[in-house]
Amino acid sequence: MFDASFVLVISFFVLLVIGIPIGVCIAAASAVTVLLVLPADIAISTTAQKMVSSLDSFTLLAVPFFVLSGVLMNNGGIALRLVNFAKMFSGRIPGSLAHTNIVGNMMFGSISGSAIAASTAVGGVMVPMGEKEGYSKSFAAAANITSAPTGMLIPPTTAFILYALVSGGTSIAALFAGGLVAGLLWGFGCMLVTYIIAKMRGYGIKDAAQSETVRSVVGQALPSLFMIFIIVGGIVFGVFTAVEASAVSVLYTMLLTMVIYRTIDLRSFVGSLVKAIETTGVIMFLLAASSAMSFAMSITGLPAEISSMVLGVSDNPLIVLLVITLILLVIGCFMDIGPAILIFTPILLPIATAIGVDPVHFGIVMVFNLCIGTITPPVGTGLFIGASIAKAKVESLILPLLPFYFVILAILLLITYVPAVTLFLPRALGL
Repeated sequence: MFDASFVLVISFFVLLVIGIPIGVCIAAASAVTVLLVLPADIAISTTAQKMVSSLDSFTLLAVPFFVLSGVLMNNGGIALRLVNFAKMFSGRIPGSLAHTNIVGNMMFGSISGSAIAASTAVGGVMVPMGEKEGYSKSFAAAANITSAPTGMLIPPTTAFILYALVSGGTSIAALFAGGLVAGLLWGFGCMLVTYIIAKMRGYGIKDAAQSETVRSVVGQALPSLFMIFIIVGGIVFGVFTAVEASAVSVLYTMLLTMVIYRTIDLRSFVGSLVKAIETTGVIMFLLAASSAMSFAMSITGLPAEISSMVLGVSDNPLIVLLVITLILLVIGCFMDIGPAILIFTPILLPIATAIGVDPVHFGIVMVFNLCIGTITPPVGTGLFIGASIAKAKVESLILPLLPFYFVILAILLLITYVPAVTLFLPRALGL
């Protein structure tokens, strides 16, 4: 069994390093491993059954709907309206344009469900504007890059839906409520760093409203923001399930972009459908492939080996949590958040629950850890896309990113070792 476990791990990482798409890496490594352990006919039929049955879940219906809603938001010109709205709150703080970028990323990221979309749509507007106002390009880029992942924590987000699915039915509403707290803490931490640096460098204040009236800005942005309250509030307060909420989000986004703002016509809507289908197909294939890997790991005994190794380090829950956190940080540096959740939740969650960690708390900590990986070398897509938007080399951004990294890691330790920070809201809501 150890040989099969070794083959599973090595084949996966070799395929990943040579540039094979991650879904194919997972499926191929799993197939080879299962064939080493079981007879060919049994291996093929059982693995295929596992892959198909993993998609037979009512909860998964939420994924294509939320994806379509996010695509429509991305294509519907929502970002600029939210940026103008964000200026109302951050426009009179030192480093106001960077603060506006952060607040805009928090709002647009949560609505679109994509850190990359937020970094591109909001940062694409705010980073060049900051340069014109005399901000350092690297500072403006760092504020944009580090705040973009907040949208993967602030609900609605598919990351928590995937975690709920593979964790055995953890409450999505509770994850959303706790994720909201974690996402806001991350965003406010970035704003704190921005404020200190802006004060030190003398970055000035930019008048928020400019030529637009407050009433006009609010009127343009509120319909978009209202979606958050409808979807998140509806789930948290039990008005509808996550699947029903995802369908409502599509209907509301269609109303918003096709009727109220009129930024999407029928042709654009068809294009958005195609994009949503492609993205959903990728997610579903990853899910099916990950279920095959979970099966391969189970028959090789790899999860038990990893569990024994982690628990063998110490019987102190604080040390075990630190080890798990370090593992997740490393995983996040090399793997996208979706596959990482699907593969490693079945391995690490039993370890966490064995030392008394609440599954909701662990889900929030896990997603937070993996979000950090999206903005760190060597693979972090958010880092490279943010650098591209700013037209800057990644090497030139490492030093400006360090203060943001430090605060984000401090918040990670806070929510990891003080569960009440993120669990107080779910508990207050009776979740």
